Parts: sequence; structure tokens; C-alpha cells
Amino acid sequence: MPRPIRVRFDNAALAHNLARVRAAAPDARVWAVVKANAYGHGLLRAAGALRSADGYALLDLAEAARLREAGFLHPILLLEGVFHAGDLEIVDSLRLTPVIHHCAQIEMLEHAALRRPLDIYLKVNSGMNRLGFKGDAVHRAYHRLSTLAQVKSITLMTHFADADGPTGVAGQLASMHSLTAGLDGHWSTANSAAILRYPQTHRDWIRPGIALYGASPFPDQSAAELDLRPAMTLESELIAIQDLAKGEGIGYGFIYRAERDMRAGVVACGYADGYPRHAPGTNAAGAPVLVDGVRTRTIGRVAMDMLYVDLSALPSARVGSKVVLWGRGMPVDEVAAACGTVSYELLCALAARVPVDDSIA
Repeated sequence: MPRPIRVRFDNAALAHNLARVRAAAPDARVWAVVKANAYGHGLLRAAGALRSADGYALLDLAEAARLREAGFLHPILLLEGVFHAGDLEIVDSLRLTPVIHHCAQIEMLEHAALRRPLDIYLKVNSGMNRLGFKGDAVHRAYHRLSTLAQVKSITLMTHFADADGPTGVAGQLASMHSLTAGLDGHWSTANSAAILRYPQTHRDWIRPGIALYGASPFPDQSAAELDLRPAMTLESELIAIQDLAKGEGIGYGFIYRAERDMRAGVVACGYADGYPRHAPGTNAAGAPVLVDGVRTRTIGRVAMDMLYVDLSALPSARVGSKVVLWGRGMPVDEVAAACGTVSYELLCALAARVPVDDSIA
């Protein structure tokens, strides 16, 4: 029998979250972002649950090929475009929509022998300074692309750096308008945070990511408050219970020492399963966790295969007691915040060795 750890995926939650996003931007078409193995949820599983999206957005040509081989005919957006000229042959054969964000990609396109012209997305650097053309280069790139027989249509896109934070989108949105003035084409600017908070960004195509998987894009607003449901639940069990005397430590480095006589639970989950090793476990702080539906916290340092929890408020806990690390009943955003990171990292870090239980899929 496998270790008692498992991950459950809820396809109905994915479908619900897509509907929630559509309700927020009813006039826009939806690119469901399924990069990074659908944020750890499984590419084909998530794509199936999100089948009513208008298209999928990802990074990897191999993942695009998997979708096509599985029978998905939706448009597929390559968020970073191509990296080598030979990639365009695959883009052509799979009927993909590449993002163009630097001049070398235009040069590749100019020399490509394609069977059919491509829809392309022109990435505008509106202030994030990550990818895209800025200043006068936006118009030059647009006009260069518009003359190519290899190009069927051009959609203008950008990405917001702080749609989830205090800066908001006003500055970048104004920059986008200025940089693309006089250029025809649809727009795609809104990520999850912009979709839910800034309707002026919706325009033609939206690109929801984290919201589809049931986590909040905002540090000050919970997923439940946004009517988003967790699609991934990471579960395990207690595999041992230790009685600690006051002053005794537990785990590597003894970063936690019992402040009184107490019981501690050992959970079959560690950093090799994707739980963050840097999760707090000192006397001052721990990460939230559910044991038999009761909220408690981690103690001690997370090990490769195990972590430890405080059972002071759980006198009936026993070997075999159910543990929820994140998901239903334990928001992944809260766990991430306690660990000094974001939910994206926790979801994407789920290890391949964790067995999948699709019984609620």
C-alpha cells in the first residue's frame, strides 16, 4: 500500500471557477492559463475541466502537443512565443498562436515557410519591464509584422505587474493606450487580479490563471470571499504520535521545544512531496494545518518525508487521523502566507510521487 498522503483534484471546482471568471468579464473571451502542468493540477485533467474556455495559454511546445494529441482543438497561446526558428514548424503544424516579444522572433517569422498564416500576439512592455516592446519599437514591430504573409492577425497584449497590489493598473493601462495609439487589433491585458478588480482591463481576451485553481490573487481578500473554490486538496494522516516533556525538542535542529508537556503528531508529508521546507515551526510561529477537521499548526522543521503538528487542542487525535495540508477547509493562500510565499508556488511544487485520488473529480 502507498503512504497515506494523497492529492484530490476537484474538476467541478475548476468549472465553477471558470464560470466565476466569465461572470466577472461577460463580454470577453477566455484564455485558460494551464502553464506549469496547469499549476500542478495536471494538464489534461485541468484542460478537460476547463473545456468551455475559448482557448488555452501555456509556455511549452510539448504541453501544446499533448493537448492536440488528446483531441483538444481550442486555440493555444504560447505565452513566451518561440525560442528557435525550428519551433515555428511545430507552431505551424499544431496551429498555435505565438506571442512575439522581441525582434529575433520577428526575424524567425520572416524566414519561416508556413503552410498557413498565424494569428500572433504582440507583447507590449507597458512598465513591468519583463517581456515586450516599449516606446517607438511597438509601432515598428507592429508594422513589420503587418506586412508579413506569415501573419493573419495581430492581437495587442501586456501584463500587469501590480494588479493585485496598491499600485493597481492605471499607469500601465495608460501606457498601453499611448504605446498602441492608432494600431488596430484586439487586446488581451487582464490576469486574474485585473479580471476580478478592474473591469476596464477586460477588453477582448482575458487570461485567468490562479483564480481558475481556486486561490485568491489578492493578499487582502480570500478565495472564499471571491467565490472561488479550491481545486487541489493535499491530504495525509498522522503516522505517529510523540509525547513531549516540557523543554524537549522535535525534528532536525530542535527549532521547536515544548513549552509544556504536550503531544505532537507526525504527518506523512515532507518537502519531497512539495510541502515547503521553509514552513515555520518555531515556538513563535507555525503554518496552519487541519487535523480531524480542527485547525492547528506545524512545529519543528519540515523533513524530506515528514512534518510535525501540535496536538495540544486535539486530545482524541490518533495514528490514522486525517490531515489536510491545504485545500478544502484549509486555504492554500493562508498556508502560503505563513510560509512567506504565494499559493502559486505551493500548487506548482506538488511532487509527482504524491498519489492522485480522482474520486471527487
